[in-house]
Amino acid sequence: MRIMSVFGTRPEAIKMCPLVKELAARPGIESLCCVTAQHRQMLDSVLEVFGVTPDRDLDIMTPRQTLSGITSKCLLGMDEAVDQLKPDMILVHGDTSTTFAGALSAYYHQVAVGHVEAGLRTYDKYAPFPEEMNRVLTSSIADLHFCPTAGNRENLLREGRDPEGIFITGNTVIDALKTTVRKDFRFATGELNRLPYGEKKVLLVTCHRRENYGEPMKNIMLALRQIAEENRDVELVYPVHLSPVVREAVDRYLRGAPRVHLIDPLPADEMHNLMDRCYLVLTDSGGLQEEAPALGKPVLVLRRETERPEAVAAGTVKLAGVVQDDIVTMATRLIRDKRAYDEMARAVNPYGDGNACRRIADAIEWRYGLRAERPAGYEA
Repeated sequence: MRIMSVFGTRPEAIKMCPLVKELAARPGIESLCCVTAQHRQMLDSVLEVFGVTPDRDLDIMTPRQTLSGITSKCLLGMDEAVDQLKPDMILVHGDTSTTFAGALSAYYHQVAVGHVEAGLRTYDKYAPFPEEMNRVLTSSIADLHFCPTAGNRENLLREGRDPEGIFITGNTVIDALKTTVRKDFRFATGELNRLPYGEKKVLLVTCHRRENYGEPMKNIMLALRQIAEENRDVELVYPVHLSPVVREAVDRYLRGAPRVHLIDPLPADEMHNLMDRCYLVLTDSGGLQEEAPALGKPVLVLRRETERPEAVAAGTVKLAGVVQDDIVTMATRLIRDKRAYDEMARAVNPYGDGNACRRIADAIEWRYGLRAERPAGYEA
């Protein structure tokens, strides 16, 4: 079988590169890789960390790109990639514009679709935007659905998806962490080697989502500034997304605050090891809501809602919202109240055991007659 994995952003690459390599190790599968480069520089750093060389690179990224531009260029570029590589199945991941366009292109070419990280839902089509509709539309096209959790599977069953095509696998990001996090890791970004881990509370921050553009992002930046100003035992590290909108907000509201380290986006291995050494994570990222709990780090989500309720239910993630006072109050409690912190830091991670890629490859082999028995699913 020729299996082509399609992805274009940094988070997708972190979660898909281990799967590309797992498929390549299977004797009955030819593992192909097509990247759209929806995020160019941040994607390339992940490919380098995992040693993955794409078979096709659509290189679609342009400054201040629009959702319509991303989707249309993905579709046009995928035409040539599918015609040349002739995959038997196309794998897409999660909820980006690359994901939806990749699935739609596969449908137009009558190629089967496997959806990795399937079944996540908020049931609000504008939150997260455009991710919620990207994943709902992809589910309508997909033939195989690889769900991180049992809750994701239940979402798909309620929508009428074929149970035979749904597999609970855990999340491939846990597989990625097993290869990148090391106790003896040295950062190429020298500033990170000099941080006083253990002596001070190092807070890791990311904020970049489109639904936070405007007033919510202003509120988040002002909250981060207040947290830094009011807590002398805190060092705040923010790898700033390359989006011009994000950078303008950071420069206007956060730059110059005490003990705030504004750095460029980090390679996947540096980000994972920084997360492993930090005290607390504040983020609007979906992936960090999965990665940080696996490392025993509490997460405050800088969004109004999350499509990852399992971690909230487990107690390792809390919704902080996008109101300045709420964010400051919740972060301050975790900084100053050891009991509140320990309750979150000890919470169970619901997203897998690091064998998601193996389960996905097993399921593909079973579905296409390369193995006799349906693989067992992961249950948290």
